Amino acid sequence: MNLTTEQKKTVVASFLGWTLDAFDFFLLTFLLTDIATEFQTDVPAVSKALFLTLATRFIGAFFFGMLADKYGRKPILMLNIVSYSVIGALAAFSPNLGIFLALRALFGIAMGSEWGLGSSLAMESIPPGARGMVSGILQCGYPAGYLLAAVAYGLLYGQRVGDFTIGWRAMFLLSFAPALIVLFIRSHVPESPAFVEGRSQARPGLLETLRKHWGIALYAVVLMMFFNFFSHGTQDLYPTFLKKQHGFDPHTVSWITIVANIGAIVGGLAFGALSEKIGRINAITLACVIALPAIPLWAYTTTPFMLAIGAFIMQVAVQGAWGVIPVHLNELSPGSVRATLPGFIYQAGNLAASYGGPYQAGIAEAPGGSYGYALALFAGVVAVCIIIVIRFSPERRGQVMTVLDREAGAIPGKM
Repeated sequence: MNLTTEQKKTVVASFLGWTLDAFDFFLLTFLLTDIATEFQTDVPAVSKALFLTLATRFIGAFFFGMLADKYGRKPILMLNIVSYSVIGALAAFSPNLGIFLALRALFGIAMGSEWGLGSSLAMESIPPGARGMVSGILQCGYPAGYLLAAVAYGLLYGQRVGDFTIGWRAMFLLSFAPALIVLFIRSHVPESPAFVEGRSQARPGLLETLRKHWGIALYAVVLMMFFNFFSHGTQDLYPTFLKKQHGFDPHTVSWITIVANIGAIVGGLAFGALSEKIGRINAITLACVIALPAIPLWAYTTTPFMLAIGAFIMQVAVQGAWGVIPVHLNELSPGSVRATLPGFIYQAGNLAASYGGPYQAGIAEAPGGSYGYALALFAGVVAVCIIIVIRFSPERRGQVMTVLDREAGAIPGKM
């Protein structure tokens, strides 16, 4: 993968933005039981914060994406990172559950645009032959953020600093850290060459583009709904499953989650690179097939060692499939709205899947239910759905990216 120094810095900035975005999101998944205890409620009630964060992300993808298509990827990415950092940290000061949920909804708006902005900036800045590997690298930011959250939880949570014990509120203050990336972006990352090239030329707006390409946009939203069920359905409640169903301590929960996210990073890198050889659709299909035999090991074994092996394999599959998504959606998107459309489609799918967390928790805590059953049900059904749906996707591997629509005009308007 031959990239210039500037291109490498762009990839690093986009990766770090998504990594620390995910870090802020996944901190919550380790703290659900503690927040429920303080606010004298149950886990399903607090898990509505997951729903609200996911449900509002499409607003941010649309709003910040429109700004980036007008003013540039770089300055709006910087604004976005500062926004989600500050709002994420404010959750530490929530006086009650209602305020906490409201802040997580606002966090979702800020979080929702980072993926679209970072991926469009990176994909427009690199050679076509490097996109598969870079796609895997970018998507690995998500499990890398989860891994960082697991490490922070394992090392810091419950530790005493003088007379102070680090609890869930202090953990949320770590959300301030991503704002430091802005300094790096401002000094070292150039604007997207495609945006600079087409800045002075007339381009169609989002609504006009959606009218022209409504078929592929609708299809992609459905696809991303299943993808978001796949990731959040296998990740968000897994620490709670380990704590409540198995009674593991924070250290054990932390290292099992770390192993899972190492698997996610391996999967994202491997399948992102593989997609350059066998195609985007085939790589996603293969990853989802691998998830199915991993379910018994991942959800129904009882020892930490076996659960860790199952979690590793499952996340190789889940994030292996996801590792292809940044490049696949950017290649399918018309250039004039590339900062808006992929992120909006991704987050619209998130909206459709946003109630998955509370729904899973409800299944798990219903009479006769369990967290293992709820996790296995989601993983199995959704993996099969993705295998079926992805086979209908157009393949645009190697698409030349500009902000003009002369190449993207070949994208079909309907299936």
